[in-house]
Amino acid sequence: MKKIVLGALAACFPTFVLAQSSVQLYGIADAGLMWQRGSSPKLISGGEDGSRLGFKGSEDLGRGMKAIFNLEARIELDTGRQQPILLNENQGFYLTRGMEALPPNLLAAVRGALQQRGGPAVNPENALFDRTSMVGLVTPVGAVLLGRMYTPGYEVFAAADTFEVGTGGTWGSVTGGTAGFQALGADIRSQRALQYRFALPSGLGGSLMIAGRGSGYYGLYNKFWGAAITYKARGWDVGIGHNHGYDPSGAPSLRTTTAGGSYTWNDWKFFAGWHDQRNQHSTLLPTYVAGWDALIAPQLAPLGPATAAVLRAVFVNNIAANTRQDAVSVQAGVQYRVGPNRFLASVARQNDRTPSNSDATLFALGYNYFLSKRTDIYAVAAFIKNDNEAQYSPASAGVPGGFTKTPGEDGRAFQLGVRHRF
Repeated sequence: MKKIVLGALAACFPTFVLAQSSVQLYGIADAGLMWQRGSSPKLISGGEDGSRLGFKGSEDLGRGMKAIFNLEARIELDTGRQQPILLNENQGFYLTRGMEALPPNLLAAVRGALQQRGGPAVNPENALFDRTSMVGLVTPVGAVLLGRMYTPGYEVFAAADTFEVGTGGTWGSVTGGTAGFQALGADIRSQRALQYRFALPSGLGGSLMIAGRGSGYYGLYNKFWGAAITYKARGWDVGIGHNHGYDPSGAPSLRTTTAGGSYTWNDWKFFAGWHDQRNQHSTLLPTYVAGWDALIAPQLAPLGPATAAVLRAVFVNNIAANTRQDAVSVQAGVQYRVGPNRFLASVARQNDRTPSNSDATLFALGYNYFLSKRTDIYAVAAFIKNDNEAQYSPASAGVPGGFTKTPGEDGRAFQLGVRHRF
């Protein structure tokens, strides 16, 4: 039983320091320079890992039980704030596809409202502990956790990513919907969630998460559930996970299934992953329609009810179609470690199964030099071949990449940075 307890605890916090009763301050400071095609060079925070400040702790309750908590806040080193903007703020056109019937000035206003320049690309709620806020109990039969946490499906996704969900090489650069950062390709976290997880001495583990109204990454789901089964032993770190969210009306929203992981052999570490995503009812759709009715409709009143109704139908019908997702992606890569040096290479392919057929292929090369166990410098080059209406631009650990200048244009990026863990 003791091994099951320790395994469950390790699954919650891989770096947790066991003690009779303890509280630990920790964090990551990561910043660097990024050059993107179609955007000027800039200093960014969270290139390889999202910069953060956190608190975690435990208390031994006896009888094989522990109380644990974790509070983790996002920190943008370039500004000191907690709301990053897009790395590349070129206009994304996919959400307004088919709206050319709108008057040009009205179409421009809609695009500006959907993608506000300088607006938050992450953490629009401006939550203090946006990354994690949870409390739980570790028992002899597993851990029960409550709060805002990573979803089961996303944990499998992260374990399969060669670039460890960081830098321009991250698999996540091309798994968002064609509409860009407004169309999540996976539910990274869910708030208001209840989670059960276990980890056996054999390496077998699993998790089950459920959440009600106000759950999901943006807190817009009517309900959410996710589950995963993993195996972490003998060099393997693999799993399969599924997430399923429901929009405010209760209709199925983003559904993802992810399988993959890694295998370590001497100085080599091999990665592979498969990710399926479908979304016929975006949780953001009611927000978009409400925005039209509140901001645009009053300006159309002088045109008369009939004309205003026709223009509204153009917007609503197209925004509903453009927020739908149906895609599958695959990714494979390798890491090679020799002394303080680590080399990374990967390729990822997003196959868009909607009528747009806006596929994207990502190629990435990376390098780390570890100055110590806590500090490293890194360099990454990433190239995205966009097809048809795709506008993917390489991302980073903490911020979506944004858009290329025009649909179908290649996305390119180069990053240099330093990461320090404390």
